[in-house]
Amino acid sequence: MVEGIRTDRAGAGFKPQHFQPIIENKAQAGFFEVHAENYMGAGGPPHARLERLRRDYPLSVHGVGLSIGGAAPLDENHLLRLKAVVDRYDPVLVSEHLAWSTHQSGFMNDLLALPYNAETLILVTDHVDRAQNVLGRQILLENPSSYVTFEVSTFDEVDFIREIQRRTGCGLLLDVNNVVVSCTNHGWDIDDYIGRFPLHAVEEIHLAGHDAREDDNGRPLLIDTHDRAVEDRVMNLFRDVIRLTGPVPSLIEWDTNVPDWPEMMTEIEKISSALRAESIQEVMNDVA
Repeated sequence: MVEGIRTDRAGAGFKPQHFQPIIENKAQAGFFEVHAENYMGAGGPPHARLERLRRDYPLSVHGVGLSIGGAAPLDENHLLRLKAVVDRYDPVLVSEHLAWSTHQSGFMNDLLALPYNAETLILVTDHVDRAQNVLGRQILLENPSSYVTFEVSTFDEVDFIREIQRRTGCGLLLDVNNVVVSCTNHGWDIDDYIGRFPLHAVEEIHLAGHDAREDDNGRPLLIDTHDRAVEDRVMNLFRDVIRLTGPVPSLIEWDTNVPDWPEMMTEIEKISSALRAESIQEVMNDVA
């Protein structure tokens, strides 16, 4: 079984339509990430494909439905189904979003923003602790893309994330596209955001495409669409980040208008080239 993730080769979010070219061409990808909820059934073609993929590539499991930021206790059935996926495939990395998607018995098919205050800090911290205890391992928490802020917030986003990480010992998944989206939408300074972010805890990085629009007042509004290639601004921020962190497992997310595999490989190679360049620079610094 493949172990570990090479940090000189970027990965991708796995899509079933790419399965055959990946296997037939022995794709030069570092790893593949899957959404846990797509594999919570007992068997069938999804598991057959993933079991085959797991023979050749490390996996990362990315949850989208645990509702870490929800007001109610975590759904224990969902958490146990997530554990079953993690136990079955033994991924190198397991991650979830700093967001909420459930209310009472309802489930919203979205990752919704939450206020950053003492009350939600306790909720999120308890939920991360519970998830890590049930899974028996560390999880990574992803910074969100957001379009609204809350008057009741008493923390800014970076301070809130830093405090969650300090209290729970969780790792962090830094989505650099989300940083660009949120900072643009709210007028935050990107350099300040990255400068204060707890980069020591970053164990995975996501890149993706976004849609650029304007709000009703003519101000820039970015939408985290995952439907196109990575914009230069996001790639440049990625390079800036890995100069600070060193190479870490990094991937392209492309979830709608998904291209054929050769175009995905082009994006993977762009990210891989940046990772390799930083690896070479680290070696040169060590020699010097």
